[in-house]
Amino acid sequence: MIAKKFHSLYNYGDLHLNLVEMKQKIVTIGLIQSKVSENVEANLAKAEKMIRQAANKGAQIICLQELFNIPYIPQKQGVDKNKYSEMLGGHTTSRMRDLAKELGVVLIVPFYEKTKGGKYFNTAVVFDNKGKQLGAYHKVHIPHDPGFYEKDYFEQGRDGYKIFKTKLATFAVLICYDQWFPEAARAARLMGAEIIFYPTAIGNIAGYVPPEGHWQNAWETVMRGHAIANSLPVAAVNRVGREGHTEFWGQSFICDAFGKVIKRAGAAREEILTAKLDLAINKFISDGWGFLRNRRPDTYKILTSGKLVSKSKKLQNVTHYRDEQKALEKS
Repeated sequence: MIAKKFHSLYNYGDLHLNLVEMKQKIVTIGLIQSKVSENVEANLAKAEKMIRQAANKGAQIICLQELFNIPYIPQKQGVDKNKYSEMLGGHTTSRMRDLAKELGVVLIVPFYEKTKGGKYFNTAVVFDNKGKQLGAYHKVHIPHDPGFYEKDYFEQGRDGYKIFKTKLATFAVLICYDQWFPEAARAARLMGAEIIFYPTAIGNIAGYVPPEGHWQNAWETVMRGHAIANSLPVAAVNRVGREGHTEFWGQSFICDAFGKVIKRAGAAREEILTAKLDLAINKFISDGWGFLRNRRPDTYKILTSGKLVSKSKKLQNVTHYRDEQKALEKS
């Protein structure tokens, strides 16, 4: 990008950064928040239409929501996996590859993958603006709780975190439940990510009000924390509408490297979010906070110790856990 002098003051709350002689690195990203039906082909057609609209708004990197073209099947058990899964290079990903090339945009496409070896993954594949496949990420963290029976449907990703390098930006894609883990965000940042995208499918059990309050607040807060701790923008895209037992709360958002929300979608309607980011600001914020240079890796050995990774046998007797199960039965 063109070097430009900044004599204005950037104000991020109480932090003031004089950005002088800063070389900008501008990129416009887009998020597609939509409702999903049982009609997989109709979902795909809708996504294509919304991607075109995002591109017309100037989006250069466009991210779809988790499992964008199928219902969120893990909310119940016993669904036929083969009805919704497909191989990488199949119908859905081929159409997305061709669309990326046609529009000249980078596309992040989360889908339900079945491998040649018969394994099933919650996957995000990335195509560059020429339709070239840059790689695929398999969701690493897999939950298994009432309404989120994901271990029945997805293998744990074992290839680690992935960084996707394009002419526009270097970014990571982490999927839904990954967003609760600061270790994943930090790993992506240390691998060179300038943005983290979080395609998501999350909501509340219909008719159930958690005693701790609406989960959306915690969901957004933790990811804004990742942005702050790692000095990079975060973009989270969720679905909307009711599917079976679940009310998806939408509210996709984009925040900057200081955790300030730039754009946020509504809770009920389909939307296209776009935002222009200057990735050069990441370094100024990172240098100002010093979170990376002042790390103490020599004290972090316990993080790989395997402590607290077993599910408590007492969980079934916890009141809110039982209440969630009852709510599922009623909805």
